[in-house]
Amino acid sequence: MEQRLADGLDELGLPQDLAEPLFDYVELLTKWNKTYNLTAVRDPEEMVTLHLLDSLTAIPYLAGASVLDVGTGAGLPGIPLAIACADKSFTLLDTNGKKTRFVEHAARKLGLGNVTVVQSRIETFEPANESKIGFDTITSRAFSSLEDFAGACRGLLADGGRLLAMKGKLQSEEISVLNEAQWSITSEQVSVPGLEAERHMIILTSK
Repeated sequence: MEQRLADGLDELGLPQDLAEPLFDYVELLTKWNKTYNLTAVRDPEEMVTLHLLDSLTAIPYLAGASVLDVGTGAGLPGIPLAIACADKSFTLLDTNGKKTRFVEHAARKLGLGNVTVVQSRIETFEPANESKIGFDTITSRAFSSLEDFAGACRGLLADGGRLLAMKGKLQSEEISVLNEAQWSITSEQVSVPGLEAERHMIILTSK
């Protein structure tokens, strides 16, 4: 498990001093998962690949200083990103109370002063005063369609902000329905260390 994370951090070009807080997060998630069923992934070693390293692949695509993670669930990708990017502020949003309680607990235990946790639907979410101008980046691994993601989040973006949709296999029909007058659309295949399955990053930049 330790070697898997160390090799993954090296492959992603990230410092090894991230390993300790990332392991602390996995430990908390494993403990809470036994009672609250926060994630279908049960094996901590699999969490390293499927949760930690997968989340950290978003780092090169983060723009600006403020990030909103929509449908964060157990804090993914938000918590690993907040651990790795202390210079950015993260708002982690989810409708599920047991999951937001866990994320609040994890952020507190890990000393993540750059994390704010909100229990809300994206459709009714009202940012705090400091985020009224919009978020620089909005991430999600949870939205079922790009069209819904773009529609729900466009009004929360800062000028020139971007949406990052973390997807598995690329579905070109999802992209084809997006309004190209509103978005600059790019997609890149992402390599998650230790994972053979396809991963793609869809980047939507507001025009």
